[in-house]
Amino acid sequence: MKRQDFGCAPGCSVEVTLDLIDGKWKGVILYHLQEGRLRFGELRKKLPRITQRMLTKQLRALEEDDLIVRKVYAEVPPRVDYELSETGQRLRPVIDALKAWGDANRARVDAALENKAAGAKKTQPHSDAASRPPKRPKAA
Repeated sequence: MKRQDFGCAPGCSVEVTLDLIDGKWKGVILYHLQEGRLRFGELRKKLPRITQRMLTKQLRALEEDDLIVRKVYAEVPPRVDYELSETGQRLRPVIDALKAWGDANRARVDAALENKAAGAKKTQPHSDAASRPPKRPKAA
């Protein structure tokens, strides 16, 4: 994966870290790999909303960034395991902190999403046919 040049501006270390774990899935994959070595199918079961293509893409990016190790066994059918690399292991406190923050703020985030959804429902036009003006007949 092509990396950005962050320079040395204040906060660039945060940018570097976020660039490595960016996106919807990388942090969640790293979280599940904290349990230990997992096969591709096991990861798919833990992430039911991810497509096979996206999981493959994210695993390749994490491997390229040396956050995970991919081990292929010469078996039929082929077996592939993934686990955190040493660099990935050093991300444990970061992933754990993200989970703790999410746990602590889940109710607030859920409430905000519910309020947003309720607001969207109020602004949608009613589908009640009685409230619509009658259709004009087409000119002949």
